[in-house]
Amino acid sequence: MEFFRIKKDIPFMRHALMFNVFSLLTFLLAVFFLFHRGLHLSVEFTGGTLVEVNYAQSANLEQVRNGMSKGGYTDFVVQNYGSSRDVMIRLPLKADQTSAKIGELIMATLDAEAPGASLRRVEFVGPQVGKELAENGALALLLVVIGIVIYLAFRFEWRFSVSAIIANLHDIVIILGMFAFFQWEFSLSVLAAVLAVLGYSVNESVIVFDRVRETFKKVRGLTTPQVLDHAITSTISRTIITHGCTQLMVLSMFFFGGETLHNFSIALTIGICFGIYSSVLVASPLVMWLGVSREHFIKPVKKIDGANDEGAVV
Repeated sequence: MEFFRIKKDIPFMRHALMFNVFSLLTFLLAVFFLFHRGLHLSVEFTGGTLVEVNYAQSANLEQVRNGMSKGGYTDFVVQNYGSSRDVMIRLPLKADQTSAKIGELIMATLDAEAPGASLRRVEFVGPQVGKELAENGALALLLVVIGIVIYLAFRFEWRFSVSAIIANLHDIVIILGMFAFFQWEFSLSVLAAVLAVLGYSVNESVIVFDRVRETFKKVRGLTTPQVLDHAITSTISRTIITHGCTQLMVLSMFFFGGETLHNFSIALTIGICFGIYSSVLVASPLVMWLGVSREHFIKPVKKIDGANDEGAVV
């Protein structure tokens, strides 16, 4: 399905250097903010206190959050678990506070703004658990990257594999850099969004690369930049439809999904925008500069001994 079709190829590769200079600058800025400010890690990574309460009816999470804010609490997470009546509150670690004291303070805060709650349990989550989550998250990210590299190397060619993974890692670093710059909370849901962006972004690269391979095989006489321009131009309609529909879903989560999905949808939005940019205007120029050509996709003709000798019988 296509909303429109562009008859004349757009010369993207003519401006490849400019696009990649911009990408390099944004990448370096993201790295700078990651090292200079660091990520604002959530309680899930740093450790904290877990409080579970239950309401007789569906809990109003906004009232609970407002009550916690008015009680002087910061960096807390409020969400449902199990059912709409069960509420889980995560708080940062505080010295010289026992579980019984924290439970009393929380219940007093909720009674003032969101009455009707009954305390289920109070549990401490040590920083060691958060450290394990961070390590497991980094390992998951590494395994996803390795899997993408192997997949693209087998499906296309090593030049495409290298270009795609550089472009995808560029997207991930940009997301992390923006979270570091604005000090948005980095939670497990954001980590899930980062992993989703890796797969989502590589899908766009595969679409463009598949059209590049198809054009190399079917059309003769085109230079590599012309083939890349044709591949990108011919997939623009598909790109707009796919990413537009995805972004509409993400925006619905942003506006109606509540605070739990707020940062998750922000990470996905950044990933979608930069995923389009990197797949088209970062990965493709890298493929061109790595020297891909038609010969890499055309199988050489096998020569049969004696087939062209004079007097040979066919």
